[in-house]
Amino acid sequence: MNEEEKGFIIKDRRAFDESGELKREVPPEPESERKEEAPRETRETTEEKQAPPPLPEVNFTSLIFSLSSSALFHLGEVADPQTGEKKQDLPLAKHAIDTIAMLREKTEGNLTDEEKKFIENVLADLRWRYVKAAG
Repeated sequence: MNEEEKGFIIKDRRAFDESGELKREVPPEPESERKEEAPRETRETTEEKQAPPPLPEVNFTSLIFSLSSSALFHLGEVADPQTGEKKQDLPLAKHAIDTIAMLREKTEGNLTDEEKKFIENVLADLRWRYVKAAG
């Protein structure tokens, strides 16, 4: 095909004519352009409305809970949130459990009765699960 045969059409969508006067009849926007803009506005308002959830309080119990969640994940007890798969990585699970045990030793005498009971229960549970997974 020759370039002359291809051709194209130019549509003037300006609201004003050459003299700067408002055109009497402004052609309507194509529907495809209107549809594209609406979802953008919806997404923006949805994102504005959805505030991130509040973070948990920073304390000893939440730290132990976080480490125990990591151990459970590596024991294959909790599915990966992105893939939905449960994978076992026993060395990483052992590392998380050992970290909790180290924190128990280092904080001995400085914990409330509630914190001490919590860390003991978490360690007992994780160690039992580790032995079960490794066996």
